[in-house]
Amino acid sequence: MYQSTPEKQHYNKWIMQYIPLGSSGVEVSRACLGSMTWAQQNTQKDANAQLNYALECGINFIDTAEMYPVPPQADLFGNTERMLGNWLADEPARRKRVIIATKITGSGVPYIREGGKITPQAIVRAVDDSLKRLQTDYIDLYQLHWPNRPSPSFGRHWPNALQLSTISGEEQIADMTLLLGALQDCICAGKIRFCGLSNETAWGIDQYHQISQMHALPKMVSVQNEFSLLQTKDWPYVLESCVLNNLAYLPWSPLAGGVLTGKYMDGKRPAGSRWLLEQRQGLFRDTPTVHNAVAAYATIAADNDLSPAQLALAWCNQVSGITSTIIGATTMEQLQENIDAFSITLNTEVLDAIHKVLKQHPAPF
Repeated sequence: MYQSTPEKQHYNKWIMQYIPLGSSGVEVSRACLGSMTWAQQNTQKDANAQLNYALECGINFIDTAEMYPVPPQADLFGNTERMLGNWLADEPARRKRVIIATKITGSGVPYIREGGKITPQAIVRAVDDSLKRLQTDYIDLYQLHWPNRPSPSFGRHWPNALQLSTISGEEQIADMTLLLGALQDCICAGKIRFCGLSNETAWGIDQYHQISQMHALPKMVSVQNEFSLLQTKDWPYVLESCVLNNLAYLPWSPLAGGVLTGKYMDGKRPAGSRWLLEQRQGLFRDTPTVHNAVAAYATIAADNDLSPAQLALAWCNQVSGITSTIIGATTMEQLQENIDAFSITLNTEVLDAIHKVLKQHPAPF
């Protein structure tokens, strides 16, 4: 169980900077290593190499989830956590050098707790199961993967994609209070240190904040939502809520499922790429407007001797209110390129060029 604060590392400090994880008192690297390709597109050997390199570059923040890898499959459920656990078990001293974040799956995945919603009982069970797979006795950041209500994530951010009038605020607040109580039990037991949200809205963030204050329950310290040059729905309202409530904002899919690298331009589908796999939510980012926007961003990148991926990640890192950007890779070359982006500062001229494209394509999927 957790006893002392993990030591912050200082490798390659010229590349990596550190920032508080909301109100937790813990500092995390501005880049967070995502893991959702492990066990499907990446082997244990690949995962070990990624983790070792990330650690050498100063990354101390690792994100995973019980439902990973993605796209999810019943026979692979939990294997990404297992891979991270195997790496930790190889050298137990590594555990104090990293901040580990994982998540409990919400409703809709039939082979995970019969597809049921997140309940207090599910939290206790899922925490214990994740601890076993991770081969650790504490989790630094435990996140609710998506709310127990309709969420405007995964392309459902357009008017009437959700029937908001059918949601009961009173029922949601009562549900949130019970979930915070279960998270408090896990914190008191030393199984988790902090709790956070994922795919949450500004209303949800504010309600969790108010409930924690009103009932002396744990305060959410972070929100993990999709954010990229192709998806800025959280600006400014969700980001404002995070900043003013002192929650870390952790963008997932800053490369929009890989499309911002330019590798899917002109209908290309490179061997081994994610878009060749069957997607649970479908290829909702595969639209003509997306590809037009990507081509424009690729031109800006080329004009400034950057790769499209580096342009997208460096931009995300410079958005006000962003805490730590979650990056992922299937090859070491991709990982090196992505981490290098965090040593890049885009000048005003480049940011202005990006802004012009954003105004032309504000919501391309």
